[in-house]
Amino acid sequence: MKAAVIKFLISLFADEENRKRILLITGSILAGLLCMMILPFIILAELHQTEPSELLFEEDNFLSAVDTDKQNEMESACGTIADMLINKGLRNQILKAQLIYLSYAEEGEITDLNAYTDIFHLWDDSLLTDCLNSVYHLEIDKEEFQKTYLFVKNITIDPYLFTDAGTKNSSDLAAWCRNAYESNWLSETGRGEISPEKQWRTADNVGLILGYFNYLPEEKAFGTGIDTLVYTEQGTPDTMPDVPGIGMFTGSEFGVYGGSGQVFFSSADGQTVQKIPVSDERWVSWVTYEGIVYPQEVWERIDELNAPEEETELINEGE
Repeated sequence: MKAAVIKFLISLFADEENRKRILLITGSILAGLLCMMILPFIILAELHQTEPSELLFEEDNFLSAVDTDKQNEMESACGTIADMLINKGLRNQILKAQLIYLSYAEEGEITDLNAYTDIFHLWDDSLLTDCLNSVYHLEIDKEEFQKTYLFVKNITIDPYLFTDAGTKNSSDLAAWCRNAYESNWLSETGRGEISPEKQWRTADNVGLILGYFNYLPEEKAFGTGIDTLVYTEQGTPDTMPDVPGIGMFTGSEFGVYGGSGQVFFSSADGQTVQKIPVSDERWVSWVTYEGIVYPQEVWERIDELNAPEEETELINEGE
């Protein structure tokens, strides 16, 4: 069990940026996270004694004393959990479900993974942990779990965040900004990297969006290819199609529509990435960002808005 958690977290810490930052983060975080999920922090103790450049080379030796069959069993279960949650439309719950499973599978009776993943339809973490504790006779402390989960989400960019890592598309842009909001990224200079001063991920207003453009999911690292946000104002908010990933504009600040009537954005007025209604009066227009792939629905709406007035009137008369 210990080995499965260790290998899982090693994969999360595998990118170069996080390996360089981990020693800075460990000391300040461990003091406040002595909790029921102590297993994830075994890896931090090991990393503290390992030079970042040696981590990947030491992995085999690090796991040499592990029960290989048990390790393979846990890894297989985590893969099954991911596949099931994707099929159930619960991609955002994968990291959470895997972390809980790795930490508690041997303490309860989590054998039916289909039933286990069904519970993650509960988006409220308080209800979720209550249900898991009741069904599997666990003792998950809600507050400490939240601290641990938030810490893990900030150490790594969730590998299951993207539905199409090969393109820069509106759906994944919305997921990127939603993740920044849920992970409490600080509204300070940055594009989503971990700040060595703040020991947390930071993103300013434009940086939040540029971070998505520059992040390379397969490499788990930020590139440097795009440093300018190019946008086109398309219309007033009341003309906007209900498509997550559409940009919003105040006249000076940008946001990203996340669906369900909410917009995510980073602002100097807030301490962390914010979420406010799309109906908020500060939004004066909706925009498209150059380089983002939008669904056909968006372009059809733009064509309608740009149609000549006479043509628009004929269309209305024919309705």
